[in-house]
Amino acid sequence: MNKFNNAFLAHYLGNSQESSRPIPRRRVSSNPCLPERLPTTGFLQREAETVAPKAILKQLRRSPTPSPPDSPEPEAEETSGHQRRPSLTSLASSAESSIRSFGSSLIQRREDKSQSSWKEPQAMLRAVERKDIMYLMEIRDRSFHLLVRMSGGITPLLHAMRLGQSHRDVAVILLGAFSRWVNHVEDDQMENPRTKMVLKALRANLKLAIDYGLTKTQGSDLTASFLQTLIMSQGESWVRGQSENVSLALRSGTEAKPVQTADSAVRKFATRELGKADLIATLADYIANATADLLMMGAWSLASEVLQLDQIPTYYFARDDRVYKAFVERLDEHKNAIQFKLTKRLKWQLRVLRSVLEGRTTTYRNKVELLAGELDEGEGV
Repeated sequence: MNKFNNAFLAHYLGNSQESSRPIPRRRVSSNPCLPERLPTTGFLQREAETVAPKAILKQLRRSPTPSPPDSPEPEAEETSGHQRRPSLTSLASSAESSIRSFGSSLIQRREDKSQSSWKEPQAMLRAVERKDIMYLMEIRDRSFHLLVRMSGGITPLLHAMRLGQSHRDVAVILLGAFSRWVNHVEDDQMENPRTKMVLKALRANLKLAIDYGLTKTQGSDLTASFLQTLIMSQGESWVRGQSENVSLALRSGTEAKPVQTADSAVRKFATRELGKADLIATLADYIANATADLLMMGAWSLASEVLQLDQIPTYYFARDDRVYKAFVERLDEHKNAIQFKLTKRLKWQLRVLRSVLEGRTTTYRNKVELLAGELDEGEGV
């Protein structure tokens, strides 16, 4: 066995360990900092509600016309803040329920009166004075025209208003009956001379109520009902003319500002008929609804010229959501012809209108703002 002399290596290792001492590192100075605070959930939600619709509309410029759904989705439950048409119907129903609960204070309908023996009532003003709500509602269902007819130089509505605060509920019931009748007139009745006479009488009643000052306590519902009735009774030529103006603006693209054109037309009409700036300010929702109706009618007017189809009837205007339903039904029914025969710009405009105006999750004022941002201020097609 070979033996090695490791004395030199051991001596070297021993000396190196003694001479190599650790060199202390420079101490790092403490400089703490806090990360930036994240946005609140509310802020993120608002940003999403603002940005998401705009992103969807931007995507529509490059998307083909979508096919209609196989089965219609169930309609969302209506909320008071997002109803399409401001109406007194719900307010009147609530007031009617409250009044009925005080049965002891009301004069009930005679039990011996039967359907066969019904005659047109003659004591309207007395029924208003007695607050006979059941009697008035029976007249509403059987002989509505008596609610708007003059009797002794005065109408039931004006009589209730003149009786003061004690009969305010009766006035609300009558106004609710007016709005209910307007929204339930059948399409085939619009050309009936009797229907036109009732509409003119309704117009006089509502204008009378506005001038008398009931609108100060009822908000915009009464004013909107007046404009709705006015357009139905005498506004056919106005609706047709303004929808044609809007269709010309849509044909020209964003430079013609079609949304602004529709909005200005509705505001001008309301100002001319009401003549009161404070009333116009309370009509923001109604004006937005009417603006959307004009845009849909104008867009379909362009499509109907190419496809040789009927236009949306003018008497649909300002009646719940009839224009929107008719608009969507026509888009679904003629989707193939729309895809192959219409211009790229018009197909895009139809998609934008349908996408923005569907649903009840936002107000029509917000929807019109979205439409203006896309159809008036956007990049266009």
